[in-house]
Amino acid sequence: MDPAGFAAAIAEPGRVTVNVHVPFEGDIAGTDLSIPFDQITSQAGRLPADRDTGLAIYCRSGPMCTAAAQTLRDLGYTEVVELRGGMRAWKADGRPLLTG
Repeated sequence: MDPAGFAAAIAEPGRVTVNVHVPFEGDIAGTDLSIPFDQITSQAGRLPADRDTGLAIYCRSGPMCTAAAQTLRDLGYTEVVELRGGMRAWKADGRPLLTG
C-alpha cells in the first residue's frame, strides 16, 4: 500500500508494525518489532501468537518486505500489509524516519 494507506494501517489498534530491513537504516514511528526478513521463521516466537493479528511490514525499498510477507503468509498470518516502496517511498512522501 502507499505511504498514506500504510500510515492509516499502522495507526489501527492492535496492528503490529514490523521493520524487516537489514542492516538498520531507520524506523517508522510506532514500529513494534525489528526482525530481519530472512529470520522471520527463526524468530517467529516474537510475533503475535494469534495468526489473525494484523501485521504491517516494511523495509527500505520493497524486495525484503515482499519476501517477508510471503514467509508470514506461509506461517499462517492472514492480515499482512506492506509499505510499497518501503522507507524510500515513506521519506519521499515527506514522512519522517527515526534514525536513533
